[in-house]
Amino acid sequence: QLQLVESGGGLVQPGGSLRLSCAASGFTLDNYVIGWFRQAPGKEREGVSCISSSGLVTNYADSVKGRFTISRDNAKNTVYLQMNSLIPEDTAIYYCAAGSPLRVQAMCVMNQFQRAEYDYWGQGTQVTVSS
Repeated sequence: QLQLVESGGGLVQPGGSLRLSCAASGFTLDNYVIGWFRQAPGKEREGVSCISSSGLVTNYADSVKGRFTISRDNAKNTVYLQMNSLIPEDTAIYYCAAGSPLRVQAMCVMNQFQRAEYDYWGQGTQVTVSS
C-alpha cells in the first residue's frame, strides 16, 4: 500500500521551531517531487514548499521564505520541513504530497503549487503556534 505519513507537528510558542517529517511506505520518494501544503481553519489548502526529485531544486511560498527549509534524505525515504521563527499565522494542518516529476517538477521550479497534480497525500499533522 502506497502511503505518506507526516509527523513532527505540535504546539510551539511564537518564534519557536519545529521539524516536520514526511515518510513514505510502499514506494520510493526519490522518484517524486514532494510538496508541503497547509490548511488553516476556514481557508483553502495552500502550497508552502516543494523539492525536486533530485533535491537540487527547492522553492517556497513568499509567506515562509527565509524561515522554512525543505530537504530530503532519499536513503531514509523521508522529506523534511524545518520551520523556524514560527508565527501564529503558520497555524494549520500540514500535509506532504508526492507528484510525478513529469507533471509537477516544472511547477515547482516556477514556485507554483497545483494540488490536483500531486498523486499521493499524507493524513496531515497539526501545527499550532500560540503563546
